[in-house]
Amino acid sequence: MQNMPNPEESIGFLISDVARLMRRNFNRRVQDFGLSQAQWQAHAYLYRQEGVKQVTLAEMLEIQPITLARLLDRLEDAGLVSRRPDPTDRRASRLYLTEKAKPLLQQMQEHSAITKGQATMDLSEAERLQLVRMLQTVKQSLLFAETRLDSELPPLTKSAAKQKKRA
Repeated sequence: MQNMPNPEESIGFLISDVARLMRRNFNRRVQDFGLSQAQWQAHAYLYRQEGVKQVTLAEMLEIQPITLARLLDRLEDAGLVSRRPDPTDRRASRLYLTEKAKPLLQQMQEHSAITKGQATMDLSEAERLQLVRMLQTVKQSLLFAETRLDSELPPLTKSAAKQKKRA
C-alpha cells in the first residue's frame, strides 16, 4: 500500500480546514445576533447577488430548495429578506434584502474583516494578495475543469436524474 499523503500538506485538506476555522471564528463573533450560519451565508450571497431566484440561491448554498424555503421564511418573518415575484416566471420568487438587513450586514462585514485580519496577520500585504490571486486561479481552474467534465459526460436520462435526486 502506498504511503498516505500528509493532510497538512494536502491543498484540499488545508483549504477545507482553513474555511472551517474561519467560519468557526466568525460564528463565535456573531453568535449573539441570533442568526444561524446558514442564515448568515444566505445574507452574504444575497448581498452579492440581490434579486437572485430562490432555486439559484439554494444551488449556490448547496442546500435543498425546501431547506432554503424554511430558512427564508424565518428571515422574512424577521424582516430581513423579501420575496418578490419573478416577472418572467410566475412560479419563481426573486430575493432581496430589506432596509432592516443593511445595518446587520455592516456588522457582519466588520466581524468578517476581523476574522480575515486574524487569519492573515502573519502574512505581509504582498503575501496576502498573492494568496488571494492563487486561490482565484485555483477556483477558475476548477470551474473550467467542471465545465469540461460536464461537456464530456452524457446527459442524464430522466430516470437517472430521479435516482440521483433520491440518493
